[in-house]
Amino acid sequence: MSSVFTAALEGHPPPQGCKQRLWEVHLGSLNNHACQPNTIAGPGHTFSEQPFEPMSPLNVTELDAFREAARVSALARDWAASEVKPGVRLRYVQEGVEELIRREGAAPSFPAQTSRNEIAAHYCSSISDPAEFQENDLVKIDVGAHIDGYPADNGISVDLSSDGRWAPMIEAASDALDAAIAALEDGVRTGRIGAVIEETITAAGFRPISNLTGHGLARWSLHAPPHIPNVGQAGGSRLMAGSVFAIEPFATSGVGLVEDDGTAEVFIQSAAPTPSNKITRAYLEDIESWRGLPICRRYFPGHPRKPFDRCLQEMVRQGVLNPCPPLVEASHAPVAWKEHTIYLDGDGPQVLTS
Repeated sequence: MSSVFTAALEGHPPPQGCKQRLWEVHLGSLNNHACQPNTIAGPGHTFSEQPFEPMSPLNVTELDAFREAARVSALARDWAASEVKPGVRLRYVQEGVEELIRREGAAPSFPAQTSRNEIAAHYCSSISDPAEFQENDLVKIDVGAHIDGYPADNGISVDLSSDGRWAPMIEAASDALDAAIAALEDGVRTGRIGAVIEETITAAGFRPISNLTGHGLARWSLHAPPHIPNVGQAGGSRLMAGSVFAIEPFATSGVGLVEDDGTAEVFIQSAAPTPSNKITRAYLEDIESWRGLPICRRYFPGHPRKPFDRCLQEMVRQGVLNPCPPLVEASHAPVAWKEHTIYLDGDGPQVLTS
């Protein structure tokens, strides 16, 4: 699930939904972390980079949990890719992914998403969504699992055209991911990884999405520091041996920016709400059981729709539940993408979701 950069290309504010607290909910805490951004200049860009302290070295149990979460995530991704066909409902694939993850003994690290064409990320079906995949769609399948709070995140693009029209764009995103992985080493700066991604995508004749990034992964935190940009920048955080993170290049024929567009079905709790008669104890306990991982309405089939919606709306109003609406390419151009979860050790990168 994509992380939105807190400061995008100067003059273009980042999307408002799910942009800051998306990765500030860290290690199960529901308290916001202080944000003291540093301005970092890149080639034609000005960005804010969040201060980052590398996570403590993983023990064997923790690393095994990440590996198992990644195995299940890759299995779910491949199943979804085999099911995406014209005439199939998006909701069927998303729900099927989550069922598979649970059958494998894991839980979703975020709601499964299938974003099409100009929608770069975060399209999650409502519980009654009738939308179907169409011939000539360019589909992004974004899925992940967690084991005891240790999350994995991965995805792939699928070309539903009969003439392979999206193949070059998909290849550009895939090649950029491969190049980024090849550039990983202990201590490499995230700005260098962004430069490799940008160079690969532009060489193929496309643009990267500059205000979507990869991200760190930590227990109960799908979007932990640091941001891993898809464009070059000076400096940036260092990726250290022992860390787990997701890299996810986006390629487009458009302007290379995304904007919020549509109704949010994904939400992230960032703090405890103040008491309200609209927020029942049962509803709140179920929401808080996800400990800050992204949720959606279909996670809670036992709660009546209207009262539960009022609960969500009240938490959003209080600013303690952050909506994550679909992210659409600003010029409505198609977007291709690929993502892996990676463990970096002293010998180099290990792709956990291969």
